[in-house]
Amino acid sequence: MKLETLEKDSVYHLYNRGINRSNIFSNEENKFYFLKQYNKYLSGKVSTFAYCLLQNHFHLVVRIEGETKEVTQCFSNFFNSYAKAYNKLENRSGSLFEKHFKRIKVNKESYLKQLIIYVNLNPQIHFGEDFKDYSFSSYKEILKESSKIIKSDEIFELFGGKKNFEEVHDIRKISLSDQLTLE
Repeated sequence: MKLETLEKDSVYHLYNRGINRSNIFSNEENKFYFLKQYNKYLSGKVSTFAYCLLQNHFHLVVRIEGETKEVTQCFSNFFNSYAKAYNKLENRSGSLFEKHFKRIKVNKESYLKQLIIYVNLNPQIHFGEDFKDYSFSSYKEILKESSKIIKSDEIFELFGGKKNFEEVHDIRKISLSDQLTLE
């Protein structure tokens, strides 16, 4: 499979899961560490519009800000650093993630909006957990407006304001089956 090149100024849906669908996060500390390493390696290289960390997979919606080679290397360093730390902590060896993280280029604003909603709703979709209370999804962080990782101002502009952003996430008004078509 030929991987799509991460092009500067382009938006992507990036995702991956544990090898053999195994967990890549055992606890909340793992997820905090993943986000810390993400910020360490990718701050200034990507703008993040959404993320969600679940037990055996993750989703990221990013715009590439740096040059292709540099950003690709930063992602590699990030995933390697997390995998090494996780393996050491869990007393395991070998690959943690499936071969390469998947990447889908986002070419339409309407798709970007749907994707952000889908990623934020992931805890509800997979576990029936209220996405508004889920700590490892971008939804709460976007609303805080003081994130180190998320571009809240751009997201609110995309959705026509904070109130509309919250409104389009109203689970009573959207069909989860419609959201599942994005994965």
